[in-house]
Amino acid sequence: MSDGPFDVFALIIAVIAFIIAIKASSQASELRRRLSSLEETFHAQRPVQPPRIPADVWAEASATTSAAPPPLVPQAEPGAEAPPPLVTEDVSPPPLAANTEADAPPLPAPAPGFEERLGTRWVVWIGGLALALGGFFMVRYSIEAGLVGPGVRVFLGGVFALALLGAGEWSRRKESISNIAALPIANIPAILTAAGTAVAFATIYAAYALYGFLVPATAFVLLGLVALGTLAAALLHGPALAGLGVVGAFVTPILVSSGKPDYWALYIYLAIVTAASFGLARIRLWRWLAVTTIAFAVLWIFPGLDTSDLQVAPHAFHVIAGFVLAALLVVCGFMFGPTIEDGEIEPVSSGSLGAYLFGAMLIVLSSAHVDLALIAFALLVGATLLVAWRAPAATGALGAAAATVFVVFAEWAVRANPDMLVLPGGPIAGIAPTATDSAVTLHLVMAAIFAAGFGIAGFLAQGRSNSAIIPVVWSVAAVATPIAILVALYARIAHLDRSIPFAILAVLLAAAFGAATEALARRETRPGAMISTALFATGTLGALALALTFALEKGWLTIALALMSLGTAWISMQRPIPFLRWLAAIFAGLVTARIGYDPRIVGDAVGTTPIFNWLLWGYGLPAASFWAASLFLRRRADDAPLRMVESAAILFTALLAFMEIRHFATGGDVTSAPLLLECALQACVALAMAIGLERLRQRSRSIVHNVGAVVLTVIGGLVGVFGLLILENPLLWRTDVGGAVFNLLLLGYALPAVLMLLLSYAVVGERGKAYANTIAGGALLFALAYVTLEIRRFYHGPILSAGATTGAEQYTYSIGWLGFGVVLLGVGILVNSERARLASAVVIALTILKAFVIDMSTLTGVYRALSFMCLGIVLVAIGWLYQRILFRRQVAPPPAPQTSI
Repeated sequence: MSDGPFDVFALIIAVIAFIIAIKASSQASELRRRLSSLEETFHAQRPVQPPRIPADVWAEASATTSAAPPPLVPQAEPGAEAPPPLVTEDVSPPPLAANTEADAPPLPAPAPGFEERLGTRWVVWIGGLALALGGFFMVRYSIEAGLVGPGVRVFLGGVFALALLGAGEWSRRKESISNIAALPIANIPAILTAAGTAVAFATIYAAYALYGFLVPATAFVLLGLVALGTLAAALLHGPALAGLGVVGAFVTPILVSSGKPDYWALYIYLAIVTAASFGLARIRLWRWLAVTTIAFAVLWIFPGLDTSDLQVAPHAFHVIAGFVLAALLVVCGFMFGPTIEDGEIEPVSSGSLGAYLFGAMLIVLSSAHVDLALIAFALLVGATLLVAWRAPAATGALGAAAATVFVVFAEWAVRANPDMLVLPGGPIAGIAPTATDSAVTLHLVMAAIFAAGFGIAGFLAQGRSNSAIIPVVWSVAAVATPIAILVALYARIAHLDRSIPFAILAVLLAAAFGAATEALARRETRPGAMISTALFATGTLGALALALTFALEKGWLTIALALMSLGTAWISMQRPIPFLRWLAAIFAGLVTARIGYDPRIVGDAVGTTPIFNWLLWGYGLPAASFWAASLFLRRRADDAPLRMVESAAILFTALLAFMEIRHFATGGDVTSAPLLLECALQACVALAMAIGLERLRQRSRSIVHNVGAVVLTVIGGLVGVFGLLILENPLLWRTDVGGAVFNLLLLGYALPAVLMLLLSYAVVGERGKAYANTIAGGALLFALAYVTLEIRRFYHGPILSAGATTGAEQYTYSIGWLGFGVVLLGVGILVNSERARLASAVVIALTILKAFVIDMSTLTGVYRALSFMCLGIVLVAIGWLYQRILFRRQVAPPPAPQTSI
């Protein structure tokens, strides 16, 4: 058999082991030096009995890499002189006036230089790595040269591993009795032992994989014993061996594999390894070791989950055993776990339970919700509530428990085909996918237990802790979990249709939350009590909204969520809790996401009646709710939640108008292509709402109103330019514009021009001059377009794109433009508006350009003469007006004559 896998595996194990050893030894040396300095300073100042060192919560205990666990009192390094006895000596205090340099504490020892590091650390590390690689290369040389047979090679590898392990133990004991003063040097015993364990791993694996001397069961046991022995040796040699041991223990099942895996043997072995690793982590308070063990244990859940013959029992045993071990040894303040201050949520304690809950959830999903997997999952969820109740450090696991419960029930709700489940004849045999509805009773029982367990425990947990965050976490789980379970069951059983029984359940749940709210409101003030009370009150609103959703049509879900936002904003006025403001904003975000999924609110059941259809209720009621909620929120502050709710109010108001216009213009078919009528109405509504927001922002000074006005202005402009002037222009496309005066031209061009003019005056003095002039220019463009198209309508009838342009029509265009320019000039003179006079100049300039470019080449006879004659008369009249009227207005009146008294 080739030696390639052996070389690669040997090199990887050696490099990993000594990288871990280098890092751990460096940290240990630094901590040793600091400890020696602190001891010297302490004894120089006052030689009294030092206090007992308390157990820190999963503190990094890298300083414990010495030969033995750290004692409860300081002691000198191996080989150093014994410290003074810990008794009070009769030392005369110095005189009060004495102030000499001898009174100052000694300075800490200087950092080691390059030469000291080279001789005491790097050489040892490189030497240990060379030892391990030397053993590997010697075996490789013996293989290549054919010096010894496979059996001798394995034997020599084992002897070399034992030699390294013996050298490590001898050097540890020798170091502990040595008289050499302690120095910040590399941990030679730990490095030698790490090299020995690495060689032992490689030797056993070679005997199994390369030469076939060992059957899989024997190799598995031997590698596991080496891994456990490495973990045990870590008690004496520090974290380097712990890291090597835990990696080797969890990698061993991968190295020793068979065609038909025995999951029971695998998970029993992993339970023993997990217990040893957790025990070592607890004794040495190594956080990293506990986290690494949990990560490997969760990864070992995945093998076998994707197979058709999933063995649920051993997988369930694995997660239950790991959960129990984590609760006993890892969770702070529970059973044998480390101590912790009351009221603190510890990440490792909560994360360890959450990791095994995640594994149990994967087993349930992969097994298609078989009873055994569901029971195991339910046991872990209940155990999580119990552990979190007894140990506040694990309160964070409640979030993981609630999330996994919702995922399990939500996946169960969408797993089977709902349509096939409700057929009168039942599912059709042989047609995939087969509709399965097994374990319905078990799911319902579990749902009731989970809802009651989370709700009652979350209520009873209020007031038990002096921390503010712990009761809040309990209340969040108590409110969110029952609601989430109810929604999942409604989706599974009622298939999102109307269901009076589920509406009754939602009302009962709202009543329970309401009673809890009243009970908590009457209690004395405790940390987190206000937030918890607000959460239960919000749960009451949420359950009532669900009751409406269950009892009414699907579209009421959008309305219910919007009403929840309004109700939460009102509650925030009664109880000024910042979280409630964010909750109102979250509900607004959910409603927005809901319409993004189905803009028609109720699908095809919108209706065909203009205005009074489901769009009015689905968009109008949420818009009104958000506007009212923004009024409540603005009374407290102008912050991010208020801006989110205001944005939702503007969005739903605009969508209500746009969707109703589309419904009206298309006769209820909102998927058809846009028409001239729709574009005209959309542009007019967008401009009208922009005017309203411009007026509103002048009072509120809200940035949301400011941005909303600009966005609606841009939307109105884009619809006008691209929709009315290009895509739906009746000059370019065959469109029936209607009657002679009251037609689509009046709606699509004249009215937008008026609205743009009003908008330009609304922004004067509030925005830049260029912004207002641009809008005014758009008004002029649309007004001129209306005049042109209305003349075209007079000559061609309702279809403007049909027929040729006659000379009389061309002459009428010139007269119409010229008359429009004169009207603008007259208005500018009457109201003294420079903008109107400039607009008049633009229109007259266009008329002059048309006369010399178009009329001169296309008109003939009397029309050409009349065109230029009228143009000349008008231009002369304009000049006279400027000279006689405007100029006279600009001349200052003569000074009044002086009269003598």
